[in-house]
Amino acid sequence: MSFIAIIPARTASTRLPDKPLADIAGKPMVVRTAERAALSGASQLYVATDDVRVQQAVQAHGLRALMTRGDHPTGTDRLAEAVEQLGLPDDAIVVNVQGDEPLIEPELIDAVAAKLRACPEADIATCACPLADAEALFNPNVVKLVCAADDRALYFSRAPIPWARDALASGERVLADGLPAWHHIGLYAYRASFLRRYPTLPQGVLERFESLEQLRAMEHGHAIVVHRASSAPAAGVDTPADLERVRLIYSKQI
Repeated sequence: MSFIAIIPARTASTRLPDKPLADIAGKPMVVRTAERAALSGASQLYVATDDVRVQQAVQAHGLRALMTRGDHPTGTDRLAEAVEQLGLPDDAIVVNVQGDEPLIEPELIDAVAAKLRACPEADIATCACPLADAEALFNPNVVKLVCAADDRALYFSRAPIPWARDALASGERVLADGLPAWHHIGLYAYRASFLRRYPTLPQGVLERFESLEQLRAMEHGHAIVVHRASSAPAAGVDTPADLERVRLIYSKQI
């Protein structure tokens, strides 16, 4: 199976400015992420950035970087430009690996690409793992999803879905036994044809209210299929505390 991994990397993070360049055991975070992604089955790997410092850091470690515009509203829009720069055929599969995932499992990247390859009716594949507990179910920062029997995503939400009517009737926040509740993991595989179309799609109403970019694709009729992982992957880096946690893990490996 052939696919291309692209890591969109921007430095304008509010919680961690210059996040892609944050040092992790002697290398920038985006380089650590790219090195993990390079262990997957990707035939090509690129970092797509709008910052020359990121480009230089990536190239200094023997990896490939694409310079993209600085006005992209989302990482998906940045991928769309990368697809055009690379001249990819419409049937090419592109995996979007977030640049703040220095612990990402290469096998998960392969699994998402394989899921899309196996589902020709879908334009996007993503992944999910079982929801951990009731706290996660009711946490709006944890995105939930529900799937059809064929793994097609039916909906993504910050709300607790599916709603276990009987178990929650008393008002107590519990995770009902056997509830098919899934925690969305933000790793995506796309067909290049969809990425070319994405920048032309107007923002959807559901996307605007939920603030979930993937709902735009669904509102415009694009199918998303889900690889169901058995366990949660290692968390990415969103906060200074996350960065220190990852630094500690890498320091033990060296």
